[in-house]
Amino acid sequence: MNWDAGIVVPLGSFVMVVIIVGTISFRKMRERELQAHQDLRLREMEHERRLKEMEIERLKLEVEKNRAQRVS
Repeated sequence: MNWDAGIVVPLGSFVMVVIIVGTISFRKMRERELQAHQDLRLREMEHERRLKEMEIERLKLEVEKNRAQRVS
């Protein structure tokens, strides 16, 4: 099989473009995936913080209820 420059050069250029576009697409996809994981982790941390605040508030109300029962 004889490859001449009229076929090899355009084919090589096309393959190079496909590789470059694929690499860029993969990188962008990976960045979006990492951003989604980071956003999820931030939401989880915020949720944990709110749960802790609610638990503290519940304990405060319980303490106040116990004091009120002792006073009466």
